Amino acid sequence: MNAAKGVALVLILCGVLGLVYGSFTYTKETHDAKIGPIELSIKDKETVNEPLWASVAAIVAGVGLLVVRK
Repeated sequence: MNAAKGVALVLILCGVLGLVYGSFTYTKETHDAKIGPIELSIKDKETVNEPLWASVAAIVAGVGLLVVRK
């Protein structure tokens, strides 16, 4: 398997996952304070929405790479 085929497969996989899930959530610590023996931290959940056009574009680019390389 050459590099172009591998990149094409990764693009197709990422595009399909973007279509299936549509968004992902991650947690980030925004504030951290230590006052003597007490430690305080605030964790925020953030959601990132995957645009539909980006998923479709990744699939089209991956398929295009597979077709052009033949």
